[in-house]
Amino acid sequence: MGFNENNYMLIIRLTRRGRRNDPSFRLVVTERGNPIRGKFLEGLGFYNPKLKTKSFDKERILYWLGQGAKTSATVHNMLVDEGIISGSKVKTWRPKKKEGGEIVSSQEAVKTEAIQQSGNKEVEKINEAAKEESRTEETVVGQENISEK
Repeated sequence: MGFNENNYMLIIRLTRRGRRNDPSFRLVVTERGNPIRGKFLEGLGFYNPKLKTKSFDKERILYWLGQGAKTSATVHNMLVDEGIISGSKVKTWRPKKKEGGEIVSSQEAVKTEAIQQSGNKEVEKINEAAKEESRTEETVVGQENISEK
């Protein structure tokens, strides 16, 4: 009864446990398509962000990585911190992009989405006024720095 890696796409990821406002996570090996709180093949450790405690079974993690399992970005970074695997850390999130391909912050994305949904001219005027205000603050700060020198 061996493991056939051709049939499965395995991932080592965190699954949330604990109660409301008291998170704790288990490190598990599961198929990529399984729900996050769903069944898993094996538990490999735990992580409690409130108490800042973590425990990983290094031997089993290396076994599953040898069998072709991939890690989520967060788990990869945790394993690099613990020295279980070598390499550099991976970026764990991607900023949202505008339609033109520019990167925007989440606040700007929410504002533009609200404008598109409502089509309200008042909202656009408020956003334009806020942008102008921030521009004037930047120029005032820039002028203060010049006058100090």
